[in-house]
Amino acid sequence: MAVDAPAVGPRVPGVVIMAKAPRAGDVKTRLCPPLSPGAAAALYRCFLLDKIEQVRALKDARPFVAYTPDEARPEFEALAPGFALVRQQGADLGARLLGTLGVLLGDGHPGAIAIDSDTPTLPTAFLQEAVDRIADPAVDVVLGPTDDGGYYLIGMRSPRAELFEAMEWSTPRVLAETLRRAAAAGLKLVCLPPWFDVDTPDDLTRLRDAVVRQRGPAPPHTAAFLREHER
Repeated sequence: MAVDAPAVGPRVPGVVIMAKAPRAGDVKTRLCPPLSPGAAAALYRCFLLDKIEQVRALKDARPFVAYTPDEARPEFEALAPGFALVRQQGADLGARLLGTLGVLLGDGHPGAIAIDSDTPTLPTAFLQEAVDRIADPAVDVVLGPTDDGGYYLIGMRSPRAELFEAMEWSTPRVLAETLRRAAAAGLKLVCLPPWFDVDTPDDLTRLRDAVVRQRGPAPPHTAAFLREHER
């Protein structure tokens, strides 16, 4: 795997959005119903646009997108101009995460952070804290827990295969098992505040409540979609 753009600028942590091409039937399928496959893909595209803008706003970080499938590179060049692109490779999420983080670290970044594309209301301050903490040589791993027992972010200063291999992905046990493995390896780990991702109809209701009723940060693309969809 290789970075599709040359390294530029100072050696700062790399922040990579793990992303799929926003195509109907391939993304956010657990939101169908209540959404149609086309609407779910359009919503996910809004998630991506908001996340790209959020990562672009970070200080002292180099932005990346790790994309799949392979032929989607032109789509992401258009969605995320100025971001370096990495092709996702691997049989499962763990392999894709480990491979992508390994590319950023191998490219000379002192730390690498992978974030999901399913947390449109996540405060930018949380991401900035992750960047600041992973730049500290005393920290080995940074995790951002999700309410469903997974995580929205993982950052590290060196590849740690034991945190990804033989993991029961997409289960409520991911976070606890990751914490257990990090402790067993003697890693210095920092946890960020928890947040929610949007995978299920209940999550969509929570998102609508936060965005449409303005009870939290209002990511502009996602908010516009939800308001239009309600009409």
